Amino acid sequence: MAWSTSSNTPQQKHEVFLSFRGEDTRYTFTSHLHATLTRLDVGTYIDYHLQRGDEISSALLRAIEEASLSVVVFSKNYGNSKWCLDELVKILECKKMRGQIVLPIFYDIEPSDVRNQTGSYADAFVKHEERFHGNLERVQKWREALREAANLSGWDCSTNRMESELLEKIAKDVLEKLNRVYVGDLDQKIAKYEELAKLQYQFFVSTLNTVDLNKHNATVARITELKMERSLRLLRVTPDML
Repeated sequence: MAWSTSSNTPQQKHEVFLSFRGEDTRYTFTSHLHATLTRLDVGTYIDYHLQRGDEISSALLRAIEEASLSVVVFSKNYGNSKWCLDELVKILECKKMRGQIVLPIFYDIEPSDVRNQTGSYADAFVKHEERFHGNLERVQKWREALREAANLSGWDCSTNRMESELLEKIAKDVLEKLNRVYVGDLDQKIAKYEELAKLQYQFFVSTLNTVDLNKHNATVARITELKMERSLRLLRVTPDML
């Protein structure tokens, strides 16, 4: 369900819009988050265009408006980009007017730097105020948007934990906010048991021992149980309802 503007395939409806600074996280955290959401069948809009015009395109504005939830990946150079800041203003406008959910993620940046425009964000706004000295109202909107977004409940990636674990937790948070069911834990278990079943069958073929076949069959039965549990969870059905 996930798609990008770089694809030639028909665009599908998305639930999540990803706002990020390409030079910071395009090929690292954001791409990994996009892959995690894709694996969980969350329709996600990610803009892979490396070059942009002076203003946000109408297609990008429409993509923001159509999303139920926007994930904003704040990084050191997010505040340098007027396009990112314009996206953020639009996202918060949709939060106010359309009830869009906004989930901030702070990647390699302190939330206080975003909130108060300190550190790399202070340097960025010195340049913005020089460049847009004739339109400081726009710059002020960016400041207010950063302050508002940084005050929302989100995720701080500076904590000491594995990125893969963090991505799963963020994806689970996204699913819950979308009123969707998380099955990532079961998917991981199923994948491991399927690999085990392959190895067990190969071993049985080499030995033709019924004990080894029984082990393989037990693993297959466990896979079936996990897949049933996955289906029930997606349907929000408990075993006693069957």
